[in-house]
This record gives sequence, structure tokens and C-alpha cells, in this order.
Amino acid sequence: MSTSSRPLLEVRNLRVEFNTRRGTLTAIDDVSFEIAPGEVLGLVGESGAGKSITGTAIIGLLEPPGRVAGGEIHLDGQRIDTLPAEQMRRIRGRQIGAIFQDPLTSLNPLYTIGRQITETIQTHLPMNARQARERAVALLKEVGIPAAERRIDHYPHQFSGGMRQRVVIALALCANPRLIIADEPTTALDVSIQAQIIQLLKKLCRDHGTAVMLVTHDMGVIAETADRVAVMYAGRLAEIGPVQEVIHHPKHPYSVGLMGSIPAIGQEVERLPQIEGSMPRLDAIPRGCAYNPRCPDVFERCRTQRPNLMPAGATRAACWLHARDGEASPGNRAEDSAHA
Repeated sequence: MSTSSRPLLEVRNLRVEFNTRRGTLTAIDDVSFEIAPGEVLGLVGESGAGKSITGTAIIGLLEPPGRVAGGEIHLDGQRIDTLPAEQMRRIRGRQIGAIFQDPLTSLNPLYTIGRQITETIQTHLPMNARQARERAVALLKEVGIPAAERRIDHYPHQFSGGMRQRVVIALALCANPRLIIADEPTTALDVSIQAQIIQLLKKLCRDHGTAVMLVTHDMGVIAETADRVAVMYAGRLAEIGPVQEVIHHPKHPYSVGLMGSIPAIGQEVERLPQIEGSMPRLDAIPRGCAYNPRCPDVFERCRTQRPNLMPAGATRAACWLHARDGEASPGNRAEDSAHA
């Protein structure tokens, strides 16, 4: 990870709302984090936690009725969430690349992959057609496409799922972006191909100093790839910290539940622990901590007051178990030590 003093991406108090006939729904509520150059930040949580919407808001592709209703997004010191659409379009692709879950939605089936990559290169970089094609071939080689000189003239349907995802990564990289938003980039792939894509993302961070925000629900992918991990629940950050700390010593009860549901090699158990209940709907988020109806450690304060991120060992967790202001109940302290 880079030791650069200034983060490349800063998200401050981000709030995303959707105006519907039933009222305004808050999908992302006061989320803040940063990513340094060359760092991979993993964003994890159940479906509906707000992971993908966070990524979509950063790259400026929120569809109406969704909108950024509060907070700020800064890329390399420049605020980007208030830029006009045309200016944002230039930043997208040039400074921010995107890799989505299904490569078929990112590639035009009517054009060869070479045409799609060279057009993107020429949109963002001062290159003629020959230079752009040479760069496209070099990128395809870098992402592991065999016989790239020949394959560049093939259409998306002539590639397997794993090879298409490599093409999408080449497309995301073609203008040397500083940041890549990777939304479930390995979900549709089998395990051996997943491992190759993960190695590829790590190599890009190492070789190019690219920062990556990796959105996934797969903790195995996070453990292999990320430097830090942010756990999301109901549109807020439940915990954020170094990946090994969150995986092996989680401090938020939701993180504990998520990590407990991962099978360990060589460990025989009758059944894995599971988190009871389900993620609340956006129009039914409970008072206090949103996790309180499902939490095994819940006490009265959790039902009435919503916690913000606070220091919790080597991570930060939004949980009253870690309150240091003397307000937590004495019973909670006993619970805390019992779960430590």
C-alpha cells in the first residue's frame, strides 16, 4: 500500500436518497471512508446493504429517482459529486475505471472488443488509431488474454465468461485510471477463474499504484485481495479496519456473525452459525442501531440511540459495546467481556 499522505478517494458523510410515491427512502446514510493510492478497500455486507449504490454514487451513475442528497466525494483533492454531467463523463474512464459483475452488460455485442477498447483509449488519451490498437493489444496481454493480436478482432460472444471479465478489466484500465470501482467482479465466475482475476487486480495495484474499491459479499475474495475492509449494514458502515483484524477479531456483532458464517478448512462443525432475521427494508429501518432486532448483544441503548463509528481495538465499529463515555449500562460491560 502507498504511503502517500493524501488519500486518493475521500467520501465524507455520503447520503443517497430515492424519492418514491411512498416518500423519501435513504439508501446510504452518513457514510465516510477514504482509499489511498495503491490500496484495495473491500466493501462487504448482505444484499441490500448499500454496497453497489455507494460505488454507483462515486462514479456518478446514479439513476433517477436516486440522488446524492448530502455529503461530499473528493478524488485526488477535487470535489466530483457536484460536477456537471459532461465533466464527470470525462473523469469517468480517464481517472475512474469501473468493472461490473456481468461483463456482458459492459460490452457491446455488436462491436469487436478491439473497437470498444481503442475507441475508449482515443476518447481519453491523445493517440492515433495505430497507437490505440497497439495499446489495446498490450492491455489484453497484460490481463492474460492469449493470442491477443488475433483475439482483439473477436466479438464478446466468442469469449468465455472469465475471458470476458478480463476484457472488461482491460477496458477499465485503458486510460490509466487512478481509481477502479470493482462491483462483484468475480461473482459470475468459477473458483479457479476467480483466483486468477483476484491475482490480476492485486498485480494492477502493485504495478500501477491504482486504488481499488472492491464491492463483494464474498469474504474469501476480501481476505485474498483487500488491505482494509468496510462492513456495511442497512446503508451505514458497521465496522471498518485492517482486513485481518476484521476477519479474525471482528468488533461489531454483525461482523462477528458474518465472519462466523465462513467455513474454516479442517474444522468440523455440525452447522455454521447464522444471523437470525434479514436486512430491514429501506422504509422500515428500526430506531437506534439498525441491527438491534437481530443482535445477540442488544441492550436498551441500542434500541433508542444510533451509534456512530468509534474506536474498537484495531478497528472502528458503530456499536455501543465500545462506548467509552460512561453511558453504557453496567450489564452491557459484563456482556462485552463475555463476548470478547
